[in-house]
Amino acid sequence: MASTSGDTSAAEALRRGRILSSRLYLDGVPSSKAPVVYSPAYDIEFNGIEKQHPFDSAKWGRVRNFLVDAGLLQNDRIIEPLEASEDDLLVVHSESYLNSLKSSAKVARIVEVPAVALLPNLLVQQKLLYPFRKQVGGSILSAKLALERGCAINIGGGFHHCSAEEGGGFCAYADISLCIHFAFVRLNISRVMIIDLDAHQGNGHEKDFGSDERVYTLDMYNSGIYPFDHVAKKYIDQKIELHSGTKTEDYLEILDKALKVAESRFQPQLILYNAGTDILDGDPLGSLKVSPDGVITRDEKVFRFAKDQSIPLLMLTSGGYMKSSARVIADSIINLSNKNLIDIDTHCIEIE
Repeated sequence: MASTSGDTSAAEALRRGRILSSRLYLDGVPSSKAPVVYSPAYDIEFNGIEKQHPFDSAKWGRVRNFLVDAGLLQNDRIIEPLEASEDDLLVVHSESYLNSLKSSAKVARIVEVPAVALLPNLLVQQKLLYPFRKQVGGSILSAKLALERGCAINIGGGFHHCSAEEGGGFCAYADISLCIHFAFVRLNISRVMIIDLDAHQGNGHEKDFGSDERVYTLDMYNSGIYPFDHVAKKYIDQKIELHSGTKTEDYLEILDKALKVAESRFQPQLILYNAGTDILDGDPLGSLKVSPDGVITRDEKVFRFAKDQSIPLLMLTSGGYMKSSARVIADSIINLSNKNLIDIDTHCIEIE
């Protein structure tokens, strides 16, 4: 037992050291910058191969463009993150897992695009995994901005199917788990709530924090679709399983009840909101029937939940497999601004 305890302590010390030496928490972000994180490097252009997966790999840039065109945001006020380095990724991932990504066949299985297996891994790293690592850097930075400003939005991230030792479902890195571990050490907090409203079960972060009482997970998902992870289900603190075809009115009513329960059970210092738009009616993978206005209302309810309790919130955009998703995300952010639930010019909520 003593040896096991010693190994655990050494591993935690190494993790802490990596977090403290990381450059991802940018110092001195000017107040003139909006609490919105994005890089043009998020978008994936892979000689057309990216089109073999239903995910809109230009979604993130299109969200940015819609916000700029609406006059809500200017390009020079967007915060660009750094790429997560190998040392950053090792905070959660093992060396063996990261080394496995040097196999194009392994990456092809994770992103569910068989043609990727035929490409040189150097190209896979540059064209596919680099954009993912930039988004990981954005997710990690967003937690710091949320604590400083009240809320932050990473126009990307939300790779909730990836755990420390296993990727899948277009998720190669565990940005949610990394984001939370960085927050524990660098932001001096000890209670985080994950509100995962992507249409799919967030099995990655559930495995990573299954026995960690510092993390409370509310996961509301379609139980009839991928990933069917029954092991991870056991770790969900508040599990809301929906049926395929759930419509807007029912969805929002279920969400209202779920948020009331969450409020009574756990008092977080930070909320991580995984805001997938694959709940939209017509999404080829989500199989739910929520309208665009329903998604906008959903996001408003979560932001109001955080504001009413003065809890910092960071939002990740996660899944969404229709071209219309980008427009809905942008419209939702505009609505949040109109309802004074975010303030792109200053901060999002007053933190006491």
